[in-house]
Amino acid sequence: MSGAGGRVALLWRGDRAARAAATPENSRLHRIFAALAACGLRAEPAVYAEEFAEEVRSQLLGCDVVLVWADPLSDGRTRAALDPLLREVAARGVRVSAHPDVIPLLGTKEVLHRTRQLGWGTGTRLYRTVEELRAGFPEALQTDRPRVLKRNRGNGGQGVWKVERLAAGRSAAQRVRVLEARRRSLPEELDLPVFLERCAAYLADDGPIVDQPFQARLPEGMIRCYLGADRVVGFGHQLIKALLPPPPEGPDSPQAQPGPRIMHPASAPPFARLRSLVEAEWLPQAMALLGLDRRSLPVIWDADFLYGPRSEAGEDSYVLCEINVSSVFPIPDDAPTEIARLTAELLQA
Repeated sequence: MSGAGGRVALLWRGDRAARAAATPENSRLHRIFAALAACGLRAEPAVYAEEFAEEVRSQLLGCDVVLVWADPLSDGRTRAALDPLLREVAARGVRVSAHPDVIPLLGTKEVLHRTRQLGWGTGTRLYRTVEELRAGFPEALQTDRPRVLKRNRGNGGQGVWKVERLAAGRSAAQRVRVLEARRRSLPEELDLPVFLERCAAYLADDGPIVDQPFQARLPEGMIRCYLGADRVVGFGHQLIKALLPPPPEGPDSPQAQPGPRIMHPASAPPFARLRSLVEAEWLPQAMALLGLDRRSLPVIWDADFLYGPRSEAGEDSYVLCEINVSSVFPIPDDAPTEIARLTAELLQA
């Protein structure tokens, strides 16, 4: 372990050339590097790839804290090799955020089912086997609302599908229209059993599949609630296009592109009620349910909310659609300072 001041590694994916060229100043995380330096911490890049994993392992073992930005899926690669490496260095006394054992509890789609009874929940189902998927999803699809199937681990809309019936009834070959949340996806019409066979591969690769009702207010945008441990550090509001039919101009047209994510401070009045619900009610309840304490929460993570139905008084409700833990970026203006403060807390623990 290093001496006074603390040595911190910021890990993200890249090739050998990226590792050789990386500096605190030329990284997209440069504001975090600067905030860590302002706290007296010695921060360094730790660009990772499987080809030179042993080199990265040696670097991390010389650090006190490792902050990780690595998506579950990236250019066909998973975290199958990275997570055991991080567990090893954590077991040897290096503090890792987010720890690989926290990610399955908080940062996979299964959390939507485990916390469905909380105020952010909705009518969520879970399928652990192909048999459960084939039996349960056609039944869920009989409602008037489309459903959204989500693979347990993924990013960039991969494996997230809007599914809607094309006709009433429940025939053996029910026709459905499906649309993946991945950018530039196009709607597709096919028999439901054929689509479910496609999704069955997720069960073998990622664990259970989550099934939620489609939220009709999706065109009003998604609210990304950024958190440092158990406190909100900002919001991002974005008009997204995922799971919405592409415009006539096509999926590559300007009209099909998502709007910019507009950042807001934690104190922003439009999100005051949501902040209060997250900090005072929903997050403490979720932590108790999942067996997490404050020290185990990542130094930066986010919860994505969609607008749910309005009350009779016109008050908004919010539905949790995803929690991101593995690689949260971009981040609000106040987040780098909070990340540095929480990192210093890890060193003092």
